[in-house]
Amino acid sequence: MSEGAGGHLRFLGEQLAAWRGAGTFQRLRVLESASAAESRFDGRDVINLASNNYLGLTTHPKLIEAAIDATRRYGAGSGAVRTISGTMRLHLELEERIARFKNVPACVVFQSGFAANAGTVSAILGPEDHIVSDALNHASIIDGCRLSRGKIHVFEHKDHAAAERILAGLASAPGRKLLITDGVFSMDGDIGPLPQLVAVAEKHGAIMMVDDAHSSGVLGRAGRGTVDHFGLDGRVDIQVGTLSKAIGVLGGYVCGSRDLIDFLYHRARPFLFSTSHPPSVAASCIAAFDVLEEEPERIENLWDNTRYFKHGLQSAGFDTGMSETPITPIMVGDAARAHAFSRELFEEGVFATGIGFPTVPEGKARIRTIMTATHTKLQLDRAVETLTRVARRMGILG
Repeated sequence: MSEGAGGHLRFLGEQLAAWRGAGTFQRLRVLESASAAESRFDGRDVINLASNNYLGLTTHPKLIEAAIDATRRYGAGSGAVRTISGTMRLHLELEERIARFKNVPACVVFQSGFAANAGTVSAILGPEDHIVSDALNHASIIDGCRLSRGKIHVFEHKDHAAAERILAGLASAPGRKLLITDGVFSMDGDIGPLPQLVAVAEKHGAIMMVDDAHSSGVLGRAGRGTVDHFGLDGRVDIQVGTLSKAIGVLGGYVCGSRDLIDFLYHRARPFLFSTSHPPSVAASCIAAFDVLEEEPERIENLWDNTRYFKHGLQSAGFDTGMSETPITPIMVGDAARAHAFSRELFEEGVFATGIGFPTVPEGKARIRTIMTATHTKLQLDRAVETLTRVARRMGILG
């Protein structure tokens, strides 16, 4: 007898019930206002410590005006994938603008940062190739490595000596070698050892790739990322960035040689099989790169707020892990406790997300906070006071 519609998916309900029982089930919070330092979620006004809107560009007048103007001129959508009839002049202008900004020959824009990473690694490598990857690299890198069917070698987090040992051991192995790292790690907020890894890649003839999603708009001159931050222009083969975080809009991009970009035009599956960005998105992104160079005080404010907030957390006794950037985890340990902490904070007017396994390893659950340039000191003081009060009530702080 048939189980009926959905009967074969009963195991999903069982897993959901298990998560609810363990206290790790996550309900989506609904944003009912613009994404800002203080936002409205689920009918409640809260200090927003859960957004990637580092520079506050989601509400910048120049981005909004660019989106409206492009929509009026070109319509709501492009109508096709890039390789058929969906490449608009705006898309090319955006790619050219990013390439100039990053000081590289060429750039291709993807529909998301995830697609940029996964699509690039899976396009340029095959089963005979080797990938040497940091243990804490983003899920999009991991998926790209798997999709490539290449041989994956993982080194301990930020251990460039271990990466070198792996590459040295592969010296006689056939196939290409790719060394890949995040520039800023999204869960811990620490910065990858890019100078050392670049030197390792050069020594062993490996392709060097860095995912700068969380350093785009944050590190380097005017937010050019870790390659610029460390003075490594011309020494990193593939740079990935995002248009969805500090840029404030949507998408991802890959920068490198003209040959790399032309190859991705032909072989990167997310690029080939996804409709291109609406005109409003492309125009807003172009405007965002203008703002990055015209308003350097935004990045200055971001770092000033970051230092102020970290000092407040650490003075209160919180463990902020390895953070060196506006991503600041508050280490809790137990996943159910971290999620409960997040829920209690929300009720008290602070939105900070609980993160547990599989996003982070078992036993390393945390509240992840992200600072922005537009938070006020008053908001930060309120946030630290609330975090401290709730943590003490729950026994997270002594």
